[in-house]
Amino acid sequence: MPSHPPQLGSLAIQAPSQAPRTVHVSPATCHDISAFKELMVQYRRLDDTITMRLNRTTAQYRDRERAGQPGRGGDAEAQACAHVWRELVANWARRQEIVRYCTAVVEEDAVAAASLAAAGDDAAAQRRARGARYAEEVKRNQIRNELAVEDIVRRRAADAFRARCRYFEPPTTDAEGRKWWEAR
Repeated sequence: MPSHPPQLGSLAIQAPSQAPRTVHVSPATCHDISAFKELMVQYRRLDDTITMRLNRTTAQYRDRERAGQPGRGGDAEAQACAHVWRELVANWARRQEIVRYCTAVVEEDAVAAASLAAAGDDAAAQRRARGARYAEEVKRNQIRNELAVEDIVRRRAADAFRARCRYFEPPTTDAEGRKWWEAR
């Protein structure tokens, strides 16, 4: 008889089957819109699975209580809400940092492309510069659109979280969590 019960497929939501990898966001990531959007999709998975995540985390805390491993106080539901809230806030902050960084990178390149387009003397060089400027403006608009998408995703996740964790409120010592809580 095995010493540990098998971990069911639901664990894949809690912990990825492959080792997490560190993605270094660089200006190249920001300019490759496909890579940037794929990165955002990966980061938004927590928000997309918020209800399932709350269910599974609550079940884990209940199992710990039944096994005699006390948590930090409170019932399993409250502990699960606090745990998932911390994950959400950390994820939102990371995503916001990435979007702001990429917005700044693309803005800077758009300004450089605009000044290059204005400075050229040759007609062919001016056309190429205008084309580059247009391409940079398209990237800039796509990155800026991610800010609007972020608002929608965060609002939807926060609504789902609040519906499930009606009595939860971030501790007053958690300034970052309070900021996100009150921003809604």
